[in-house]
Amino acid sequence: SRFEWILEKVTEMGIREIYPLICERTEKQHFRSDRMKNILTSAMLQSQQHWLPLLHEPLSFSAFIADPQITEKYPRSFIAHCIQGKKESLRKASDNATAGKIILSGPEGDFSPAEISAAQNKNYIPVSLGDTRLRTETAAVTAAAFISIY
Repeated sequence: SRFEWILEKVTEMGIREIYPLICERTEKQHFRSDRMKNILTSAMLQSQQHWLPLLHEPLSFSAFIADPQITEKYPRSFIAHCIQGKKESLRKASDNATAGKIILSGPEGDFSPAEISAAQNKNYIPVSLGDTRLRTETAAVTAAAFISIY
């Protein structure tokens, strides 16, 4: 599945935590944590990483952005979306962020306008991943690359 491919690639890049989100437009799929952990382990070994990313159980979008522990752990929070409006490039927005960073990358069909608004109300910074519209898995890997490099 696309999600399994995303797990593999972001693990290879060294992402430390993964929060699967259930959004308004999320396609329902069975979440088999044992299979997902096997994918993470395989990708970790292949890429010679020294840690296994922490894969959280799926969480609703609204519960995620309202969680004070996540907000405290990741003071620099970004949401990448395709809807027109004022957005900085992720690279520019994350340049000065030395503390924990997190980026939300949406499901197929993007986040809903209500989800984007709710995230912005919780101080998530709207960002762009480039000038083109990316597939879900490409967007997730691009976002992970920015976060791991910058």
